[in-house]
This record gives sequence, structure tokens and C-alpha cells, in this order.
Amino acid sequence: MAATTSTAASSLLATKKNLSSLSITSANKLPAFSPLLTSSRRQRFIVLSASLNSKPTVLVAEKLGEAGINLLKDFANVDCSYNLSPDELCTKISLCDALIVRSGTKVSREVFESSGGRLKVVGRAGVGIDNVDLAAATEHGCLVVNAPTANTVAAAEHGIALMAAMARNVAQADASVKAGKWERNKYVGVSLVGKTLAVMGFGKVGSEVARRAKGLGMHVIAHDPYAPADRARAIGVELVSFDEAIATADFISLHMPLTPATAKILNDETFAKMKKGVRIVNVARGGVIDEDALVRALDAGIVAQAALDVFTVEPPPQDSKLVQHERVTVTPHLGASTKEAQEGVAIEIAEAVVGALKGELASTSVNAPMVPAEVLTELKPFVELAEKLGRLAVQLVSGGSGVKDVKVTYASARAPDDLDTRVLRAMITKGLIEPISSVFVNLVNADFSAKQRGLRISEERILLDGSPESPLDFIQVQIANVESKFASAISENGEIKVEGRVKDGIPHLTKVGSFEVDVSLEGSIILCRQVDQPGMIGKVGSVLGVENVNVSFMSVGRIAPRKQAVMAIGVDEQPSKETLKKIGDIPAIEEFVFLKL
Repeated sequence: MAATTSTAASSLLATKKNLSSLSITSANKLPAFSPLLTSSRRQRFIVLSASLNSKPTVLVAEKLGEAGINLLKDFANVDCSYNLSPDELCTKISLCDALIVRSGTKVSREVFESSGGRLKVVGRAGVGIDNVDLAAATEHGCLVVNAPTANTVAAAEHGIALMAAMARNVAQADASVKAGKWERNKYVGVSLVGKTLAVMGFGKVGSEVARRAKGLGMHVIAHDPYAPADRARAIGVELVSFDEAIATADFISLHMPLTPATAKILNDETFAKMKKGVRIVNVARGGVIDEDALVRALDAGIVAQAALDVFTVEPPPQDSKLVQHERVTVTPHLGASTKEAQEGVAIEIAEAVVGALKGELASTSVNAPMVPAEVLTELKPFVELAEKLGRLAVQLVSGGSGVKDVKVTYASARAPDDLDTRVLRAMITKGLIEPISSVFVNLVNADFSAKQRGLRISEERILLDGSPESPLDFIQVQIANVESKFASAISENGEIKVEGRVKDGIPHLTKVGSFEVDVSLEGSIILCRQVDQPGMIGKVGSVLGVENVNVSFMSVGRIAPRKQAVMAIGVDEQPSKETLKKIGDIPAIEEFVFLKL
């Protein structure tokens, strides 16, 4: 048995050597702009549908800064047509090679279908791409790029502005004076100096907010599983757990993306854990707050004030109780609305679109060309296994130290040059990052996304004896130097470890820590550490059955009879908190964790 090790921090240029998409929904289609790959040479792909001697046409559907327009005009014919209706956009799009939008234009499946295959690039002038149908873009061979960095400072400045305005009741006092009143005693505020600010999400914007808050004399803590501790220390910020952050903060500033894991993350339960009189600022995404719960927390005095730039529905209803609340300061999504940020976004998106039309792929791409069908057909179940192992592993992490070092081990009977693991590594990276990030990870940007977050991924290849008919025997993911919310997931070497295999085309979890299990990676999983004794499967199954939670698989791995065991239970539905508590209350169960796939 021999092993070879390589490091995942390869450059983006090296990644371009074998461009391929991670989408598995259209494995039988190969878009017109996919690269033709051979083992000996790489060919650039060209996305232009027009002849190489003519200029492509770029449709700019929403207002873009002049610097970006000028950059586009140097390369393409530019059609600036604003305020198009959906029907007008579908009519015009068949004449365009690229489309640039902001947040107000919906780039739906109908748009891609109406393009007749000519549309090759969609550029979103900003960070979020909620208004672009990514699945349809990939199916129609269209690259999607965004501009995630240019508005960082503007968003951070707006967060600080809202925090200061809220603390000193600026908006309310302004309205009072303009109404002919002089209510100095009513609008006594609070000072920022000496207060604790919890920055929830320590990415680009969050870290810039932290810098500015430190300058105001605030004590800053932060929660972000991927924040490098050295970067936090350099700013003077302490990384803590989510619960510690919300429990100790005087001010909470939200800078997390809207994902299934963060949707309504501030809710009745989390508000109840906060210090009474906390003040909340949100310049991230409206959906991370349960707005009805925030109104209740304001009325109950748990939350003293809130300052909001974003809402679940934009614009919010005119009769919104949250917007009309006297202790809430609101602005109409102005985070990126400075002249400087608008010009920066215009340039960033124009450069990304022009680069894509030239056949280049920037790190801001959010989907990618597809792999050849025959390669994807063979790797498809392992691609799914890789992502789910990444998702499982990161959900087992606890504490505020952050995920930094990940080791991936592949066991295969194939020679190293006969198994390209880049797509698998990218999917593991996708599973590790996407649950708590707005980044869409693919083969093009996986290494870049990992490096940007201080995530070091190394790979080890174990060469097995036997037939190389199957590409892989198992994949193992280990996360070092972290605490686990499920202690049994810690292996002998002190790392969180999960391992999986593909059986009959279905990904299976086969090892957690040192415990052997066998459970299909479908739906979600409950892991329980228990005393190995008769009747445990029946007890847990009965609790789930009473609560109408369907069990798909159940497997028990143990060290020795009558000692400790780990039970892995696959469930089709997410159990309620009450159901999970009933499982935890079973006397023989020592710990458990629910993991969502």
C-alpha cells in the first residue's frame, strides 16, 4: 500500500487546465462553450456565438456606472435598455451574447430559453444572485459571474452609520424636530464606547465593521466558523461561539449570507438568549431575521432598538409593524449605495463579463462549464458522496476556533494519473463552505474560495490492491484542531473524522470517529452515542414513530459488546426539538446530534 499527498492550494490558473461544472442535473448535455480536453493539451473555450471578427453584444438591463460602460464598449456593442418588462427582456435577449443586471431584474428560465442559446454570460453587478436562475443558466450553457468585493467598504460604513444613528436616536429625533417638537429628554441615547459588539459573519464586510468599531472604542467579538484566528487577532477581535456571541453582546451586527442554515437564525429562541436591551443592526440579508419574532422581542424589551437596511420582502409592506415600530431605524437597502462603490461594482462586473466573453474564467464565477458526460457518469455517486461528507463534517464542528485544516483521503485501486480528484475535492470544499456562505463553490473557484477563508485542504491517495473497475473504494474527511459537538466523532488522533462509500450507486456513511456504521446519506441523520444494551433501537424508533418521523436506515457501530456504541439513524423528515429532546432523555443515550443533509 502506498500513499501520495498533494495540497489543494493550487492556483486558479492551474484550475483552468481542466474546466468542468459540478452540476449533475444535465449530465447528458455539453454546452457549446465547454473546453475540449485531452491528456496532452488544453484548448481555450470561446463563448461567442458570433464570428470571431465581429463584436459581441452586451445588454445592460439596469443602470451601471460610466466606467463600467466604457470598459464594455472597448470590447463589445453595448445596449443600455433599462426598466424592461419580462416580456421585453425575453424578446431582446436573443440578440445578445451577455446580460448585466443588478437586483431588480429577474433572469428566469424563460430568459435563457428565449435566448435561443446565444446568451453566454450573465453578470450580476453585486454580491447576491437570488434573481438569477442558476440551474437554468447551467443547463443552457451560460456562465454567471458576480461582483462580490467592490462594495465591501460601503456596506461596512453603512453598518456603522446605522449603529451610531440608532444608538443616538438620530432618525426619530430628526422627525420630531421637523414636526415642530423639542424632545431632548425623550431621545437620550447610549454610548458606543466600552460596549460589546458581536459581529456575526467575519468575512470582508464583517471584518471592516470590526475595524471601525474598534476605532470607536468598542469591544468586538465575532462568530464565523471559517474566520482565521490570526486575522481576527490582528484586528483585536475574539472569535466565540454563536451562543456566546448573542448572549454577551450589547450590539449585534449581522454580516452572514442567507442560506438554509442562516434563514431566520435570529428567532424567538435566539432572542430569548440575548442580553436584555441588546441593539441589532442588519445590512446583510433580510431573511436571516424572523421579522415577526423581532417585533415581539422589541415589544417585550429584549431588543431595545434595531436598525435595518434589508428586509425579507423588498420593499416591505407599507403597514409593516417592524418598519413602523418607533424603536426601529430603517433604510431602503443602501448598503452599497455610494458613488465610489457603484463605480467599483461597475468596473468589477464589466471586467468579469469581458473576461468571460474572451474565454477566461474569473474567481467570481458562480457556475462553470460541464464535465464530459462519460466522466460525470462514472463519478456522479462519488461527487454526491464528497459533498455530503463535507456537509456532515462541518456540522460536527463546535466552538469559535474556526475550520482551518482539512485532510481528504481517497482509497482506490487506480493509478494516480488515472483518477482526477479535483472535482471531488471541489465538492468537499462545496460541502464545507456553502452551508454558511453566500459563495457558490465549483471546480473553478473551489481552491480560491478555500484559500480566501484560510481553509487548507490536503489530499492523500491510498493505493489499494485489486481491480480498478470502480474509481474509488472510500473517501475520508478529517478536520483538525477543532472541537466537536458530538465527541464520538473525534478519532484516535484527535480529529473529527467521517468516512463514506458508494453502495449500489448510493452514498453511505460508513465511519464516524472510530465507530463503524452503515447508513444511507439521504434525508438527514441522527447520531447517538449510547450504552450498548438490548432494546435501544426499539426505544429510539418508538420515539420517532410516535412523532411521525420516518426512519429510512438505522445502523449501530460499537467498540465491544455491552460497551459504548454509536447509532446512526437516517430520517426523511426533520424531527422537532421536542422529539430530539425525548431521544436525548433516554437514560442510556450519552450524547446525540442532528445533521441535516
